[in-house]
Amino acid sequence: MSMSTFTPRNTETLLDIAADVIRLLKSACATVGVAESLTAGGIMAALTSVPGASAAFRGGVVSYATPLKQTLLNVDAALIAREGVIHADVVSQMAEGARKTTTYDDDLPTTWGIGTTGVAGPDKQDGKEVGTVYIGIAGPRGSKAFGPFNFPGSRERIREATVMEALARLREELMSAKQTC
Repeated sequence: MSMSTFTPRNTETLLDIAADVIRLLKSACATVGVAESLTAGGIMAALTSVPGASAAFRGGVVSYATPLKQTLLNVDAALIAREGVIHADVVSQMAEGARKTTTYDDDLPTTWGIGTTGVAGPDKQDGKEVGTVYIGIAGPRGSKAFGPFNFPGSRERIREATVMEALARLREELMSAKQTC
């Protein structure tokens, strides 16, 4: 009798990750705002699918058009002209812009920001291949960019992978910050 081999799979779902993020934010009395480009609201939809999300989720911006990244999120126009919108510095500024845009009380600024930018296809953009993605996380101690990721598959698969990765990265940041109320 031969033994079959199998590939272990991660069965964690997007809802699992989003629920972890909301739980960690709530336990730290922290909040999050989002600035999405290629994901077009997918992160916001994932976070708000968690019951009780309103205690931690402030809102966000879908800045699909480049000029909105500049006007709503204060991304540097010279940077965009030089590098295009699929760039680490752009996504860091988007994440910072998400924090600022969703702050409505100067005494209680939005604690965390997420930004996403990339190419979901069907064509290259700014010389970047389909599947190229950057994710930005901004927090009380500054911002950082993750990527470039090269997510394979269809347009929808690239967007789904980006949403999952962005929330997983925020979860890691929240766990390492170890904040509590």
